[in-house]
Amino acid sequence: MAKYKEKTRVLSQSKIASDVYSIWLETKDIACDAKPGQFVSVYSNDGTKLLPRPISICEVNSNEGILRLVYRVVGVGTKEFSKYKSGDTVEVLGPLGNGFPLSNHSAILIGGGIGIPPMLELSKNLSGKKQIILGYKDELFLNDELSQYGYVYVSTEDGSRGVRGNVIDTIKANRVTGDVIYACGPAPMLKAVKSYAEENNIKAWLSLEEKMACGVGACLACVCKTKEIDEHSNVYNARVCKEGPVFSSEEVEL
Repeated sequence: MAKYKEKTRVLSQSKIASDVYSIWLETKDIACDAKPGQFVSVYSNDGTKLLPRPISICEVNSNEGILRLVYRVVGVGTKEFSKYKSGDTVEVLGPLGNGFPLSNHSAILIGGGIGIPPMLELSKNLSGKKQIILGYKDELFLNDELSQYGYVYVSTEDGSRGVRGNVIDTIKANRVTGDVIYACGPAPMLKAVKSYAEENNIKAWLSLEEKMACGVGACLACVCKTKEIDEHSNVYNARVCKEGPVFSSEEVEL
């Protein structure tokens, strides 16, 4: 699969929640090849910071050559990104990783925290019935946009909106059913989704979140445990940035 390293131009940026930003970038090639569930590596314009930051792709418009990233500020790199204005340039490598296999079956889309953004492009590309489960700590974002593509259920840890609890509590409370599950979020959430899928005999695809360095599978910094031996390393693991970030729930150990 082709990947490109190019200097992109910032079209716009806005703050959509506390420490959560939405940025649109104009690209020459990346947007043309990007698929739901893939990510890009964004490089700092500060020459002292060598490693890029991996950010999942939220939306893509291949016809216009633009892509949208929604990210949370968690360190100096993403804090720098949050200061970018229209007309600024930033170097981006992508699209990276393997995305979600698309299906026309009835789907349950599950996003937790900053794992919610990839669900937007995925929801636009699935043709079957879609029910979307979103898990937040408290403050909501992207829920209104996602509601254009499927019925949205919300859970919050503090109970301020929707079901009080987690995404599995929300599924059970609303008796949500489907033929396939797509999920992205923190490891505890994905572990719960994997167990729920196995208990209910539902096919599930999980997008794993791991710390990444190279983003292209060379450094082995983002390995996860698998049930089968990896041909690259000859041990029971896989590189999230290369073989993932999307895996069948049956492939991985969480």
